[in-house]
Amino acid sequence: MRKAKVLSFVLILLILGFQTNARDLQKKVLPPNIDLIVSRAMKTFEVPGLSLAIVKDGKVLLTKGYGVRNLKGNIPVDSKTLFSIASNSKLFTAVSLGILVDEGKISWNSRVIDLIPWFQMFDPYVTREMTVKDILSHRCGLGLGAGDLLWWPPSNYQRDEIIKRIRFIPPSSSFRSSYAYNNLMFLLAGKVVESVSGMSWEDCVVEKIFKPLRIDSSSPRVSDLKKFENSATPYAKVDGVLKEVKPFLNDNINPAGGIISCAEDLARWMIVMLDEGKIDKEKRLLSEKSYREITSIVTPRPITDPPQEIAELKPNFSGYGLGIGIRDYRGTKILQHTGGLPGFLSQVTMVPSLKLGIAVLTNQESSEAYSSITYSILDYYLSAPSKDWIASFLKYKEREEKSTKEEEEKAERERNKDSKPSLPLPSYAGVYKDDWYGDVEIVWTGEKLRIKFSQTPSLVGELEHWQYDTFIARWDDRELRADAYVTFSLNPDGTIERIKMKAFSPSTDFSFDFHDLLLKPVKKEK
Repeated sequence: MRKAKVLSFVLILLILGFQTNARDLQKKVLPPNIDLIVSRAMKTFEVPGLSLAIVKDGKVLLTKGYGVRNLKGNIPVDSKTLFSIASNSKLFTAVSLGILVDEGKISWNSRVIDLIPWFQMFDPYVTREMTVKDILSHRCGLGLGAGDLLWWPPSNYQRDEIIKRIRFIPPSSSFRSSYAYNNLMFLLAGKVVESVSGMSWEDCVVEKIFKPLRIDSSSPRVSDLKKFENSATPYAKVDGVLKEVKPFLNDNINPAGGIISCAEDLARWMIVMLDEGKIDKEKRLLSEKSYREITSIVTPRPITDPPQEIAELKPNFSGYGLGIGIRDYRGTKILQHTGGLPGFLSQVTMVPSLKLGIAVLTNQESSEAYSSITYSILDYYLSAPSKDWIASFLKYKEREEKSTKEEEEKAERERNKDSKPSLPLPSYAGVYKDDWYGDVEIVWTGEKLRIKFSQTPSLVGELEHWQYDTFIARWDDRELRADAYVTFSLNPDGTIERIKMKAFSPSTDFSFDFHDLLLKPVKKEK
């Protein structure tokens, strides 16, 4: 009996010792100052709420919320709080197609036109040769963000109509010759998933990815953001002031950026992706072959010198695989993607050689916040020289803001304020049509000119004369932060030949691709 008590006591000590050692091990494995890094980054870059996931060697080291999901209610973020992960959805689309490849339903080199017969690009040759691999790797020949105005800001166009309008967008480079980030190709990829699987893209993601990985809290529909109580509220700087902004809730672009997720679910996702698609010893999400295809460079990206404050980010190689960016950091290969929608920015980083994954989700539009946290964590695991990434990104941000302000002030200073429009203001009114977007209407109210995009309810505003025949569209919705030059060109007889547009500020998001529009007057029926 006495021996039994002694053995029991020893066993208890062993168990307690094991638990203590496990806690100590976790403390040693996690960066020792992680909470301080996160809180300092959030304070420096004015981020209300943030969720962080760190996984390593197949284990979850951390899934934790910081700050608040809503400033009004002061409700804290936790590891299940949902954020829009935006373009981090693209890898889910690529993996969905990889699973369909494994099932023998398609190949990476299947032609899109064989799967969607009505699909067309501007160039018939590209239409004929475009493959599944092409639409996932940003090498289709369209320019950066070309066609984004078809869905952003939220438009009235439905997915099929958006895809049909791709045929009218002229290329900016030859097919497969260069890298240019494009969202519409991932919308097309979602249509391929639907065509091949017999399910909607959303249902396919749930059935083939979410359920096998026990991703329980996430949704493939961005419109669900407001349906869940434990979801973050989006914030952004508008005219220099942090404020709550309207969330993007239009499901049009889900295959390119519609998933809402949390730290816990993304931790499961990263563990499987870092184990080359293995769910456990017996089951796989996708084959090793498909995993290799997805995580190998398909389209090289040019290497340029980063800003001096963050010079360490210059890679030795850089490219894009299928739904994921691939480069090296301090000589170590990483898989990385970012995502952004109004009031939400995120970054997912995976280091295959270390089986390390880091996901940072925020409810503020500050890339400096997630970047400074990510690289601080990476440096710890890479045993890299210590660097104050928060201070470095702050310095870079302040310099960029100063440069943007100077450029805007220069434009204001150099414009000819005494110049007049060539025509009476009412003469600029009319309906103008772009081949791929559709109609834009300019109205004379009797006092001023107004501009209205026919399929985009929020793109409505006043035309303010700038100089000569150039005006500035000042959008009524100031959350857009996307005022644009509107320049009229005249025919020899004084009639209007066309309108070209261009973002006013260099800080305008690239998805406002006003510069791709070529608006021509719609002739009135007699």
